[in-house]
Amino acid sequence: MPMKQLDYHTIKEIFTRFQAAEAEPKGELDHVNAYTLVVAVALSAQATDKGVNKATHALFQIADTPQKMLDLGEEGLIEHIKTIGLYRNKAKNVIKLSQILVDEYGGVVPSSRAALESLPGVGRKTANVVLNMWWHVPTQAVDTHIFRFGNRSGVAVGKDVVAVERAIEDHIPAEFQQHAHHWMILHGRYTCKARKPLCSTCLIRDLCAFEEKNFD
Repeated sequence: MPMKQLDYHTIKEIFTRFQAAEAEPKGELDHVNAYTLVVAVALSAQATDKGVNKATHALFQIADTPQKMLDLGEEGLIEHIKTIGLYRNKAKNVIKLSQILVDEYGGVVPSSRAALESLPGVGRKTANVVLNMWWHVPTQAVDTHIFRFGNRSGVAVGKDVVAVERAIEDHIPAEFQQHAHHWMILHGRYTCKARKPLCSTCLIRDLCAFEEKNFD
């Protein structure tokens, strides 16, 4: 049976606690500008943020604009990111999107979801991350951690990522929308883990609707 959506007052209390614990949650992908953020998020698909940061540390020192990335070339890029899963396909996409940014946007990353989603290797989740982290638009980038936590807790219930994204936008009070996805990602990654959630140390365990809590 799907989890029941939590009510307004419970959700408000959950995010009040998240905010009290960490008022300004940050994404964990290293970047220096909008372009390097797009690249980092595109590289992070099916990879860990730590792994991406390790690979991009030296890369972004020499290729922090679309033109510099094109000058580096696909093979040069591969040398930097070959520790990341699917690196060949990702390298192709990064070079393609860099070319489009140079040709169609004057080397500047566009600031609409549709324009971002038109770039190779950039899906809705990536576009939402960039809009949220760079332009501070209250978009919700639903990853596996958010999908799991949203459904397990009852904070944002939905059968797919778009439904969960809509549930976040519909049910979480406006004052928490800007940071909602970061609080949820961090909680899902470090506390509400997939196999063994750390319920004994969870700051919202008394509000969460999950019935099979783990207190080992």
